Amino acid sequence: MSVEVIRASSLGQVPHGFFGRRGGVSSGILEGLNTGTGSGDDREAIAENRRREVGAILDSAALATVHQVHSAEAVFVESPWPQEERPRADAMVTDRPGILLGILTADCVPVLLADEEAGVVGAAHAGWRGAVAGVTDATIALMEQHGALRDRIAAVIGPAIAQESYEVDDSLRRRFLGEDEGYARFFVDGPRGRPHFDLPAYVAHRLLLAGVGTIERLALDTYADADRFFSYRRATHRGEPDYGRQISLIGLAV
Repeated sequence: MSVEVIRASSLGQVPHGFFGRRGGVSSGILEGLNTGTGSGDDREAIAENRRREVGAILDSAALATVHQVHSAEAVFVESPWPQEERPRADAMVTDRPGILLGILTADCVPVLLADEEAGVVGAAHAGWRGAVAGVTDATIALMEQHGALRDRIAAVIGPAIAQESYEVDDSLRRRFLGEDEGYARFFVDGPRGRPHFDLPAYVAHRLLLAGVGTIERLALDTYADADRFFSYRRATHRGEPDYGRQISLIGLAV
């Protein structure tokens, strides 16, 4: 099976793609296109999965990733770092052709951004901690430092856990309401009487406040579609000992 690439119309001709689990060589509970080196998967399988993904977007490109830590840290990429030297960050920006920025997720929100006219792209990993801390704001600011204009930036929210699948503690709701009482609109009471949080909608809200020109939501739920996506929360609820990660890629053609 060839890898499934999910593309966004608002990113135009910019090389990009959101991946799930279809088309890879991993097996067992990690079956498919697992790209997470933090999993217990076979390293050769992970490397082959990544080769397939890069080849599907920008053949012969160099893949850049970071050590994701749920922060608001964004870094500029001149060339990919060795695996053991990756910075601790949750977003990347580049204006260098031939590099693909790769964000790994397993329920958190991947955001791909581009100012096609300026030739500047970005990628961000937004869990709720990074989102509220401003990881997308940091990404946009760094893109601006390298020539982008925020009203020209197109931002796409990729596959992530949807509100109906994302039950949270009431303490999380209180934390968000402490920031802004208007954030109550991102929460609903679930069937068990506990709040459900709309993380993709909150990320879209932060992008809107930042003045991004175009915001696109793919509205794909990683938790609900086990055949198509990996999900940390689903694996936890099933009592599985490990979980896969999918990758989202964006870059500039040479």
